[in-house]
Amino acid sequence: MNEQPTRRRLEHVGIGLIGVLAVVAVGLLAVDALRTYPYVGELYDQARIAGWWLDHYLGTNVFYHPFMWRSIATGVLIGIVAPLVGTYLVHREMALIGETLAHTAFAGVAIGLLFSATTSWGISLLLAALVVGILGALGVQWLAERTDTYGDVPIAIMLTGSFAVGTLIISYGRGMTGINIEDYLFGSISVVTPGGARLMAALSILVVAVVVATYKQLLFITFDEQAARVARLNVTWYNTLLIVMTAVVVVGAMQILGVILVAAMLVVPVAAATQIARSFRETLFCSILFGQLAIVGGFAVSISQGLPTGGSIVIVAIACYLLAIAASSRSTAAISTH
Repeated sequence: MNEQPTRRRLEHVGIGLIGVLAVVAVGLLAVDALRTYPYVGELYDQARIAGWWLDHYLGTNVFYHPFMWRSIATGVLIGIVAPLVGTYLVHREMALIGETLAHTAFAGVAIGLLFSATTSWGISLLLAALVVGILGALGVQWLAERTDTYGDVPIAIMLTGSFAVGTLIISYGRGMTGINIEDYLFGSISVVTPGGARLMAALSILVVAVVVATYKQLLFITFDEQAARVARLNVTWYNTLLIVMTAVVVVGAMQILGVILVAAMLVVPVAAATQIARSFRETLFCSILFGQLAIVGGFAVSISQGLPTGGSIVIVAIACYLLAIAASSRSTAAISTH
Protein backbone atom coordinates (compact mmCIF):
# COMPACT_ATOMS: atom_id res chain seq x y z
CA MET A 1 0.00 0.00 0.00
CA ASN A 2 2.91 2.32 0.79
CA GLU A 3 4.98 1.23 -2.17
CA GLN A 4 4.32 4.31 -4.33
CA PRO A 5 5.24 6.97 -1.71
CA THR A 6 8.34 4.96 -0.81
CA ARG A 7 9.41 4.77 -4.47
CA ARG A 8 8.88 8.50 -4.83
CA ARG A 9 10.90 9.30 -1.73
CA LEU A 10 13.77 7.07 -2.87
CA GLU A 11 13.78 8.71 -6.29
CA HIS A 12 13.82 12.19 -4.75
CA VAL A 13 16.63 11.23 -2.38
CA GLY A 14 18.61 9.80 -5.30
CA ILE A 15 18.07 12.90 -7.44
CA GLY A 16 19.02 15.08 -4.47
CA LEU A 17 22.28 13.20 -4.00
CA ILE A 18 23.05 13.46 -7.71
CA GLY A 19 22.31 17.19 -7.52
CA VAL A 20 24.85 17.52 -4.71
CA LEU A 21 27.36 15.49 -6.73
CA ALA A 22 26.80 17.76 -9.73
CA VAL A 23 27.37 20.88 -7.60
CA VAL A 24 30.61 19.37 -6.28
CA ALA A 25 31.71 18.51 -9.83
CA VAL A 26 31.03 22.04 -11.09
CA GLY A 27 32.71 23.45 -7.98
CA LEU A 28 35.87 21.40 -8.58
CA LEU A 29 36.00 22.56 -12.19
CA ALA A 30 35.54 26.16 -11.05
CA VAL A 31 38.32 25.84 -8.48
CA ASP A 32 40.59 24.26 -11.10
CA ALA A 33 39.87 27.11 -13.53
CA LEU A 34 40.36 29.91 -10.97
CA ARG A 35 43.24 28.44 -8.99
CA THR A 36 45.58 31.36 -9.83
CA TYR A 37 43.47 33.65 -7.63
CA PRO A 38 44.60 33.91 -3.97
CA TYR A 39 41.70 32.43 -1.98
CA VAL A 40 40.75 29.97 -4.70
CA GLY A 41 44.35 28.81 -4.83
CA GLU A 42 44.12 27.80 -1.17
CA LEU A 43 40.96 25.80 -1.91
CA TYR A 44 42.78 24.17 -4.82
CA ASP A 45 45.65 23.12 -2.54
CA GLN A 46 43.25 21.78 0.08
CA ALA A 47 41.38 19.81 -2.60
CA ARG A 48 44.63 18.20 -3.75
CA ILE A 49 45.50 17.28 -0.16
CA ALA A 50 42.06 15.75 0.29
CA GLY A 51 42.59 13.83 -2.97
CA TRP A 52 45.94 12.57 -1.69
CA TRP A 53 44.32 11.24 1.49
CA LEU A 54 41.55 9.64 -0.53
CA ASP A 55 44.15 7.90 -2.70
CA HIS A 56 46.00 6.82 0.44
CA TYR A 57 42.94 5.14 1.97
CA LEU A 58 41.69 3.62 -1.30
CA GLY A 59 45.10 2.49 -2.49
CA THR A 60 44.73 4.39 -5.77
CA ASN A 61 46.69 7.06 -7.60
CA VAL A 62 43.76 8.99 -9.03
CA PHE A 63 42.23 11.72 -6.90
CA TYR A 64 45.40 13.76 -6.31
CA HIS A 65 45.74 14.61 -10.00
CA PRO A 66 43.69 17.55 -11.37
CA PHE A 67 43.28 15.94 -14.80
CA MET A 68 41.41 13.08 -13.11
CA TRP A 69 39.16 15.59 -11.33
CA ARG A 70 38.29 17.06 -14.69
CA SER A 71 37.57 13.66 -16.20
CA ILE A 72 35.43 12.42 -13.31
CA ALA A 73 33.56 15.73 -13.02
CA THR A 74 32.88 15.70 -16.75
CA GLY A 75 31.62 12.12 -16.45
CA VAL A 76 29.26 13.07 -13.60
CA LEU A 77 27.76 15.84 -15.73
CA ILE A 78 27.41 13.50 -18.71
CA GLY A 79 25.57 11.03 -16.48
CA ILE A 80 22.96 13.72 -15.84
CA VAL A 81 22.41 15.52 -19.13
CA ALA A 82 22.70 12.53 -21.50
CA PRO A 83 19.80 10.54 -19.96
CA LEU A 84 17.88 13.79 -19.44
CA VAL A 85 17.84 14.54 -23.16
CA GLY A 86 17.81 10.86 -24.10
CA THR A 87 14.48 10.31 -22.32
CA TYR A 88 12.75 12.57 -24.84
CA LEU A 89 14.58 10.99 -27.77
CA VAL A 90 13.72 7.41 -26.79
CA HIS A 91 10.04 8.19 -26.31
CA ARG A 92 10.00 9.91 -29.70
CA GLU A 93 11.69 6.89 -31.31
CA MET A 94 14.72 9.02 -32.20
CA ALA A 95 17.38 6.93 -30.46
CA LEU A 96 19.53 6.87 -33.61
CA ILE A 97 19.92 10.66 -33.63
CA GLY A 98 22.62 10.53 -30.96
CA GLU A 99 24.75 8.23 -33.08
CA THR A 100 24.20 10.50 -36.08
CA LEU A 101 25.27 13.65 -34.29
CA ALA A 102 28.30 11.88 -32.82
CA HIS A 103 29.46 11.07 -36.35
CA THR A 104 28.77 14.67 -37.34
CA ALA A 105 30.84 15.90 -34.40
CA PHE A 106 33.62 13.54 -35.52
CA ALA A 107 33.61 15.36 -38.85
CA GLY A 108 33.98 18.57 -36.83
CA VAL A 109 37.04 17.15 -35.03
CA ALA A 110 38.53 16.20 -38.39
CA ILE A 111 37.90 19.69 -39.77
CA GLY A 112 39.47 21.23 -36.67
CA LEU A 113 42.54 19.00 -36.97
CA LEU A 114 43.02 19.86 -40.65
CA PHE A 115 42.47 23.56 -40.03
CA SER A 116 45.01 23.62 -37.21
CA ALA A 117 47.54 21.64 -39.26
CA THR A 118 47.30 23.78 -42.39
CA THR A 119 47.05 27.25 -40.83
CA SER A 120 48.82 29.19 -38.10
CA TRP A 121 45.59 29.54 -36.13
CA GLY A 122 45.02 27.14 -33.28
CA ILE A 123 41.45 25.98 -32.86
CA SER A 124 39.75 24.03 -30.09
CA LEU A 125 38.78 20.63 -31.46
CA LEU A 126 35.87 20.45 -29.04
CA LEU A 127 34.59 23.84 -30.17
CA ALA A 128 34.93 22.77 -33.82
CA ALA A 129 33.01 19.58 -33.04
CA LEU A 130 30.31 21.61 -31.24
CA VAL A 131 29.83 24.02 -34.15
CA VAL A 132 29.71 21.26 -36.76
CA GLY A 133 27.50 19.10 -34.51
CA ILE A 134 24.95 21.90 -34.12
CA LEU A 135 25.01 22.56 -37.87
CA GLY A 136 24.48 18.84 -38.45
CA ALA A 137 21.55 18.86 -36.02
CA LEU A 138 19.97 21.75 -37.87
CA GLY A 139 20.64 19.92 -41.15
CA VAL A 140 18.82 16.80 -39.93
CA GLN A 141 15.89 18.92 -38.80
CA TRP A 142 15.80 20.75 -42.14
CA LEU A 143 15.79 17.48 -44.09
CA ALA A 144 13.10 15.98 -41.87
CA GLU A 145 10.85 19.03 -42.31
CA ARG A 146 11.28 19.33 -46.08
CA THR A 147 11.34 15.78 -47.42
CA ASP A 148 8.63 13.18 -47.82
CA THR A 149 10.85 10.24 -46.89
CA TYR A 150 10.49 8.12 -43.76
CA GLY A 151 11.63 9.80 -40.57
CA ASP A 152 14.86 7.84 -40.20
CA VAL A 153 16.09 8.42 -43.78
CA PRO A 154 17.51 11.95 -43.17
CA ILE A 155 19.15 10.61 -40.02
CA ALA A 156 20.78 7.74 -41.91
CA ILE A 157 21.97 10.08 -44.66
CA MET A 158 23.52 12.50 -42.18
CA LEU A 159 25.11 9.65 -40.18
CA THR A 160 26.88 8.06 -43.12
CA GLY A 161 27.63 11.32 -44.92
CA SER A 162 29.23 13.07 -41.97
CA PHE A 163 31.35 10.05 -41.06
CA ALA A 164 32.44 9.77 -44.69
CA VAL A 165 33.51 13.42 -44.65
CA GLY A 166 35.40 12.85 -41.41
CA THR A 167 37.28 9.82 -42.69
CA LEU A 168 38.21 11.57 -45.95
CA ILE A 169 39.59 14.59 -44.08
CA ILE A 170 41.52 12.41 -41.64
CA SER A 171 42.95 10.40 -44.53
CA TYR A 172 43.91 13.56 -46.40
CA GLY A 173 45.58 15.11 -43.37
CA ARG A 174 47.28 11.95 -42.14
CA GLY A 175 50.72 12.73 -40.72
CA MET A 176 50.05 16.47 -40.35
CA THR A 177 49.24 16.25 -36.64
CA GLY A 178 50.40 14.10 -33.76
CA ILE A 179 46.92 13.72 -32.28
CA ASN A 180 45.66 10.17 -31.96
CA ILE A 181 42.25 10.16 -33.65
CA GLU A 182 41.43 6.85 -31.98
CA ASP A 183 40.94 8.76 -28.71
CA TYR A 184 38.01 10.54 -30.32
CA LEU A 185 36.63 7.34 -31.81
CA PHE A 186 36.74 5.23 -28.65
CA GLY A 187 37.00 7.90 -25.95
CA SER A 188 39.79 8.60 -23.50
CA ILE A 189 40.18 10.55 -20.28
CA SER A 190 43.27 12.12 -21.85
CA VAL A 191 40.99 13.90 -24.35
CA VAL A 192 39.32 15.89 -21.55
CA THR A 193 41.19 19.20 -21.58
CA PRO A 194 40.66 21.95 -18.95
CA GLY A 195 38.80 24.00 -21.55
CA GLY A 196 36.73 21.00 -22.59
CA ALA A 197 35.73 20.23 -18.99
CA ARG A 198 34.72 23.85 -18.34
CA LEU A 199 32.74 23.94 -21.58
CA MET A 200 30.95 20.73 -20.54
CA ALA A 201 30.04 22.31 -17.20
CA ALA A 202 28.60 25.42 -18.86
CA LEU A 203 26.69 23.40 -21.45
CA SER A 204 25.32 21.05 -18.77
CA ILE A 205 23.95 23.96 -16.75
CA LEU A 206 22.41 25.39 -19.93
CA VAL A 207 20.81 22.09 -20.97
CA VAL A 208 19.31 21.46 -17.51
CA ALA A 209 17.96 25.01 -17.38
CA VAL A 210 16.38 24.72 -20.84
CA VAL A 211 14.77 21.35 -20.07
CA VAL A 212 13.33 22.69 -16.81
CA ALA A 213 11.99 25.80 -18.56
CA THR A 214 10.45 23.89 -21.49
CA TYR A 215 9.47 20.64 -19.75
CA LYS A 216 5.74 20.88 -20.47
CA GLN A 217 6.20 21.87 -24.12
CA LEU A 218 8.72 19.11 -24.81
CA LEU A 219 6.45 16.62 -23.06
CA PHE A 220 3.49 17.73 -25.20
CA ILE A 221 5.29 17.31 -28.53
CA THR A 222 6.83 14.02 -27.37
CA PHE A 223 3.51 12.27 -26.81
CA ASP A 224 1.16 14.10 -29.21
CA GLU A 225 2.84 16.28 -31.79
CA GLN A 226 -0.34 16.74 -33.84
CA ALA A 227 -2.29 17.97 -30.83
CA ALA A 228 0.57 20.36 -30.05
CA ARG A 229 0.27 21.80 -33.56
CA VAL A 230 -3.48 22.18 -33.15
CA ALA A 231 -2.81 24.00 -29.88
CA ARG A 232 -0.62 26.41 -31.91
CA LEU A 233 2.58 25.34 -30.18
CA ASN A 234 5.65 26.10 -32.29
CA VAL A 235 6.51 22.44 -32.78
CA THR A 236 9.30 23.11 -35.27
CA TRP A 237 11.07 25.38 -32.78
CA TYR A 238 10.88 22.86 -29.94
CA ASN A 239 11.97 20.00 -32.23
CA THR A 240 14.97 22.10 -33.26
CA LEU A 241 15.72 22.95 -29.63
CA LEU A 242 15.69 19.27 -28.66
CA ILE A 243 17.96 18.21 -31.48
CA VAL A 244 20.42 21.06 -30.81
CA MET A 245 20.55 20.07 -27.12
CA THR A 246 21.28 16.53 -28.26
CA ALA A 247 24.21 17.78 -30.34
CA VAL A 248 25.54 19.71 -27.35
CA VAL A 249 25.33 16.67 -25.06
CA VAL A 250 26.89 14.38 -27.66
CA VAL A 251 29.90 16.64 -28.18
CA GLY A 252 30.50 16.87 -24.43
CA ALA A 253 30.10 13.12 -23.89
CA MET A 254 32.31 12.31 -26.87
CA GLN A 255 35.35 13.32 -24.81
CA ILE A 256 35.04 10.27 -22.55
CA LEU A 257 32.85 7.83 -24.49
CA GLY A 258 34.07 8.48 -28.02
CA VAL A 259 32.10 8.67 -31.27
CA ILE A 260 31.31 4.97 -31.36
CA LEU A 261 29.96 4.62 -27.81
CA VAL A 262 28.45 8.03 -27.08
CA ALA A 263 24.90 7.13 -28.13
CA ALA A 264 24.77 4.47 -25.41
CA MET A 265 24.46 7.09 -22.66
CA LEU A 266 21.50 8.64 -24.43
CA VAL A 267 19.67 5.34 -24.76
CA VAL A 268 20.71 2.58 -22.32
CA PRO A 269 19.94 4.37 -18.99
CA VAL A 270 16.57 5.42 -20.42
CA ALA A 271 15.86 1.87 -21.59
CA ALA A 272 16.63 0.64 -18.07
CA ALA A 273 14.37 3.28 -16.53
CA THR A 274 11.42 2.39 -18.75
CA GLN A 275 11.49 -1.14 -17.32
CA ILE A 276 10.64 0.00 -13.80
CA ALA A 277 9.13 3.51 -14.14
CA ARG A 278 5.39 4.12 -14.20
CA SER A 279 5.30 7.68 -15.53
CA PHE A 280 7.33 9.94 -17.79
CA ARG A 281 8.61 12.00 -14.87
CA GLU A 282 9.64 8.83 -13.04
CA THR A 283 11.39 7.62 -16.19
CA LEU A 284 13.27 10.90 -16.31
CA PHE A 285 14.41 10.57 -12.69
CA CYS A 286 15.29 6.88 -12.95
CA SER A 287 17.23 7.35 -16.19
CA ILE A 288 19.42 9.96 -14.49
CA LEU A 289 19.96 7.58 -11.55
CA PHE A 290 20.94 4.75 -13.91
CA GLY A 291 23.14 7.13 -15.90
CA GLN A 292 25.01 8.14 -12.77
CA LEU A 293 25.39 4.52 -11.68
CA ALA A 294 26.88 3.74 -15.09
CA ILE A 295 29.33 6.64 -14.87
CA VAL A 296 30.48 5.95 -11.30
CA GLY A 297 30.57 2.19 -11.82
CA GLY A 298 32.36 2.56 -15.15
CA PHE A 299 35.04 4.79 -13.68
CA ALA A 300 35.48 2.36 -10.77
CA VAL A 301 35.96 -0.57 -13.13
CA SER A 302 38.24 1.43 -15.41
CA ILE A 303 40.47 2.70 -12.59
CA SER A 304 40.67 -0.58 -10.68
CA GLN A 305 41.23 -2.82 -13.71
CA GLY A 306 43.11 -0.44 -16.00
CA LEU A 307 40.45 -0.72 -18.72
CA PRO A 308 39.16 1.93 -21.18
CA THR A 309 36.72 4.27 -19.47
CA GLY A 310 34.17 4.51 -22.29
CA GLY A 311 33.74 0.77 -22.69
CA SER A 312 33.55 0.26 -18.93
CA ILE A 313 30.78 2.85 -18.58
CA VAL A 314 28.71 1.30 -21.36
CA ILE A 315 29.09 -2.24 -19.97
CA VAL A 316 27.95 -1.07 -16.52
CA ALA A 317 25.00 0.73 -18.15
CA ILE A 318 23.99 -2.46 -19.98
CA ALA A 319 24.32 -4.43 -16.72
CA CYS A 320 21.92 -1.93 -15.10
CA TYR A 321 19.52 -2.45 -18.01
CA LEU A 322 19.59 -6.24 -17.61
CA LEU A 323 19.05 -5.93 -13.86
CA ALA A 324 16.12 -3.59 -14.49
CA ILE A 325 14.57 -6.16 -16.81
CA ALA A 326 15.00 -8.84 -14.15
CA ALA A 327 13.46 -6.58 -11.51
CA SER A 328 10.58 -5.44 -13.69
CA SER A 329 7.16 -6.94 -13.04
CA ARG A 330 5.75 -5.73 -16.36
CA SER A 331 5.96 -7.29 -19.78
CA THR A 332 5.31 -4.02 -21.57
CA ALA A 333 6.43 -0.44 -21.00
CA ALA A 334 3.09 1.40 -20.83
CA ILE A 335 3.68 4.58 -18.85
CA SER A 336 1.71 7.60 -17.82
CA THR A 337 2.62 10.99 -19.27
CA HIS A 338 2.46 12.63 -15.83
